[in-house]
Amino acid sequence: MPLIIHSKNQKAKPQLEHYLALNAKDGSVLVRIPAGEFEMGDGKSSDCLKHKIELSEYWMGVYCVTNRQYGMFVAETKWRAPEWPDFGTPIWKGGQCPAEKLDHPVVCVSWIDAEAYAKWAELSLPTEAQWEKAARGPQGFICPWGDEGDANKWRNSTNKGTETTARVWEYPNGTSGYGTMQQTGNVWEWCADWHESDYYRKSPAKDPTGPSFSLGSGRVSRGGYWLPGSASIQSGSRRPTYDPAHSFDNLGFRLVRNSPSVGKAMQEHATKVPACITKSSPPSTTNIQHHYHNG
Repeated sequence: MPLIIHSKNQKAKPQLEHYLALNAKDGSVLVRIPAGEFEMGDGKSSDCLKHKIELSEYWMGVYCVTNRQYGMFVAETKWRAPEWPDFGTPIWKGGQCPAEKLDHPVVCVSWIDAEAYAKWAELSLPTEAQWEKAARGPQGFICPWGDEGDANKWRNSTNKGTETTARVWEYPNGTSGYGTMQQTGNVWEWCADWHESDYYRKSPAKDPTGPSFSLGSGRVSRGGYWLPGSASIQSGSRRPTYDPAHSFDNLGFRLVRNSPSVGKAMQEHATKVPACITKSSPPSTTNIQHHYHNG
């Protein structure tokens, strides 16, 4: 997967730096999210109360998993191709993805599909807390890029034309302060958690993983997709929950690496790059000098 990482202004001294690492199994580019506390929730509804959460260090996918990556998984494992969604129009047909969509986020995948991919890649789906911290960035912004909405910074009905999804590296001005892309717009994203309406009132203060299963509950999704209005761009808003067996043409996923010991090793060996790494082109594996291998 081609990847170009560079500074927008080569002469400017960056204010922040990110450690990046490449997951050797599937090519996912991961960025280090440091341990620490952040404020979760937007306080706008009873199931989304503002509250402080402390998270251990983890490594978050810079991009959603693409059709190209999912194709490797399907080819190796013989898992079902994402061409029979419960809702929406499939991208894949006859077990194949059109060439022009290979670098778009994979959609029409259920939570079960996403979890199977994560296990194959030796990574995990992010918890809702991990997803939100990465989206808010170190400043805790309302939107990934700041506290003000800007329709030019995310895929939506005003800029998509007749298309639906965009390539995973597009809309670089919407990048979060930690370096993750498209955590607003393009596609909703599955999280690991089950949903429970009052979970925020009783969740652990450190590393919450969501409630236990309860009859009638669904898995959480975050991020918005290519059509919603301004409410969907807010990083702290709770999102729709879906039956984990259902799939949709506007719902994909990204991955994380949780192991503290692996995280430390990755930090020591990963490439350190400026915060302003984005451009309208994919990141470059050739610029990540130290590829880490699982295990």
